[in-house]
Amino acid sequence: MPALLRPALAALGVACLLSAASLASSGAAFAQAKQPPAPSQAPSQAAPAPTQQQAPPLKQIALTDKQIDGVLAAQKDMDAVTAKLPENTAPDQKVIAQLDDVAKKHGFAGYDDYNNVVDNISLVIGGFDPATKKYVGTDAVIKAQIAQVQADKKMPAKDKKEALGELNEALKTPAPQVENKANIDLVAKYYDKLVAALGDDEN
Repeated sequence: MPALLRPALAALGVACLLSAASLASSGAAFAQAKQPPAPSQAPSQAAPAPTQQQAPPLKQIALTDKQIDGVLAAQKDMDAVTAKLPENTAPDQKVIAQLDDVAKKHGFAGYDDYNNVVDNISLVIGGFDPATKKYVGTDAVIKAQIAQVQADKKMPAKDKKEALGELNEALKTPAPQVENKANIDLVAKYYDKLVAALGDDEN
């Protein structure tokens, strides 16, 4: 399934930062990228775009080990439900009910609660430098990725221009600050597992 972190795009130098770009314009970017959008969200799950429809602002929460364990445990079941959906298609009520059931099975109040936890995780992950696995903030990650793209001699000019355009657009619309600083340490603790679980991409 499409995911926030796209290791397959690492060669293009735009992994993780497009997540920050997407998150800056949509509090539900991570959930949209990983899962089909909820009914209130724009059905644009394939590629993060700076011009997504206005989504509700992210409701920041203090994450817990239990919530992160629940997200990690739920991925296989969530993917099993969403794998059957066509690209860029909003789930119908039957699929939403299945996603709700999976979320409840793994300790969440429902799919919306699960999505909010994933959104909060994505907000933090968007500020991690994937090379050092240290939190540096989304601006620093985006600037590092811009430098990486500019220095890439193998990237086709068209791809480079497109990537730089998206990254520079992301800098203009910064992601919200992480309100719960303890979330940074918690996500750092699970960083590798979260990237492995949520970073799988179909490309």
